[in-house]
Amino acid sequence: MSTPPSADQLPLAPDGGPSQEDWESSVAAVLRKSGRLTGDDPDSAAWSTLTRTTLDGIPVLPLGTPETSAELPDPGLPGQAPFTRGATATRPFGAWDIRARFEDPDAELTAQHVTEDLENGVNSLWLVVGEGGIAIEDLGTVLEPVLLDLAPVILDAPERPVLAASEFVRHLVHKGVKPAAGTNLGANPIGHRDKRPMAKEVVRDVADLAVREGLKAIMVDGTAVHDRGGSDVQELAYTIAAGVEYLRLLAQAGHDANTAAGLIEFRYAATAEQFPTIAKFRAARRLWARVLELSHVEPELRGQSQHAVTSRPMMTRYDPYVNMLRTTVAAFSAGVGGAASVTVLPFDEALGLPESFSRRIARNTSSLLASEAHIAEVTDPAGGSHAVERLTEDLAAAAWEMFTQVEERGGLIHDLKDGSWDQAITEVVTSRREQVATRARPITGLSEFPQVAETLPQRRAYAVPREVVRNGADFEALRDQPAPTPIFVATMGTVAQHTARATFLTNLLTAGGITARTVGATSGVEEVLAAYNSEAVVALAGTDKVYAEWGPDLVAALREAGAQHVVLAGRPVEGLDVDDNAAMGLDALAFLHRTRERLAIDSRVDPGAATSPEVTP
Repeated sequence: MSTPPSADQLPLAPDGGPSQEDWESSVAAVLRKSGRLTGDDPDSAAWSTLTRTTLDGIPVLPLGTPETSAELPDPGLPGQAPFTRGATATRPFGAWDIRARFEDPDAELTAQHVTEDLENGVNSLWLVVGEGGIAIEDLGTVLEPVLLDLAPVILDAPERPVLAASEFVRHLVHKGVKPAAGTNLGANPIGHRDKRPMAKEVVRDVADLAVREGLKAIMVDGTAVHDRGGSDVQELAYTIAAGVEYLRLLAQAGHDANTAAGLIEFRYAATAEQFPTIAKFRAARRLWARVLELSHVEPELRGQSQHAVTSRPMMTRYDPYVNMLRTTVAAFSAGVGGAASVTVLPFDEALGLPESFSRRIARNTSSLLASEAHIAEVTDPAGGSHAVERLTEDLAAAAWEMFTQVEERGGLIHDLKDGSWDQAITEVVTSRREQVATRARPITGLSEFPQVAETLPQRRAYAVPREVVRNGADFEALRDQPAPTPIFVATMGTVAQHTARATFLTNLLTAGGITARTVGATSGVEEVLAAYNSEAVVALAGTDKVYAEWGPDLVAALREAGAQHVVLAGRPVEGLDVDDNAAMGLDALAFLHRTRERLAIDSRVDPGAATSPEVTP
């Protein structure tokens, strides 16, 4: 949507309540008080000020109006074409299937975790099998306590999907049970192409097993794109294109379109960006329903089976407890968006193998949302929201355009070989890194409000390091290698005068692994110098008035006493001879690198972490 609705439309409320013009006036008044609008800006500027833009350039509107969604197609009803509002009319689990992930190579411990989870709210099991996960020969040990006719199992075996599927089916036969509905052998040779499975043969063999035993066979995993830093539209386009490739391979293996559609499940990432996540799950169902319509699948079979996983890239290694909040919002968004199954990753996922406590918090997040917050009492609670319907339409349209371009180039399998996907994802990663660096996309506990002298929980390392492009990787790299010496912060004036800027500056420095040594209330140059300890890098924090009154004298005195580099908290002040400044809107990452380099020069050591890796374990 390129422009906001006009201000002369009908009132926002059908009973003649406030109009859009009234909303703009009220919001603009608040924005002017906070300094986000000036007195010269029109009230209508509230739209551009509050509208957020996704990494795909799609606007997330601050307010939905009838005009916002007036020309959109009918989203239908839950369980009916085009399935935007839900793959089914009701939820089989009363809310959503709570799915837990298991990858610990210790089979006995994993079996214990499986039992704990199933006894305390988990409905289905996601088992990572093979290198870095559960050994294929240990599947029997892990599954021994599981009632396989009640708890669906979803396999994830990148290296040897056919062998893992065969071993699982052998265990089913040995137990003599009919597997629970939703059980999935989980083959995904396109997504795991780097593991070198042959897509055609894998799909044929696993599908034969699945059809014989009444299982699903394929998992189209959009997190393969998301974990590498891809955008929502890229994730949607990738999954739809991959789904089409699997339909083709299944047809080649002799399966009709209706059977093939029922063998495929889709996995998407859910993030703490609430509205884009809700819209993504709704858009995915609409897109897949259109593909199945063109494939002549029976209308009642076109609903997309969706598995949501809370985002790995949004998780932080530092202040990991904040991840509980992120995953709660992500799970809420996935549930509201209509995901059939939801996996909440434990808050310590970025640190290593989760333990019983973090697993309990993860499964209880879904239980709390469903049973206490009653999120699933209404099917598609976001349906009818003008802003959500608009965002759903925009995501679906952009993803369909990208998907058709992939098809025109020969399909996803062909497209993945030429490097164009890698290049497109790299561009998104670069854009996100820039926004994180400037804190336009703040990360609480990492780039904003970091903990000083934090003690991290200790976890056992993954058997195989994770390849995830974490949103906060650049800041984490700085924290991993703390600066060698502290910076002296001259807090000028009373506590009331210096607190705001001193807090801003010390938080910023801590986010970059730099220790700040502050003074407290001071009334002049002499009191600051009395606390100064020959640090080469110093900073000033106070009000503009205090800066003007005795800032020049303080800078001169500090330089004479040995300061080599002076930083000002706030925007540049005329007449104040400083070397750098830190204010809202700056490139925080660049500032931190500059400051660390100065501190390193002072200590005569390598500054370290001059560049940070995109991929972190």
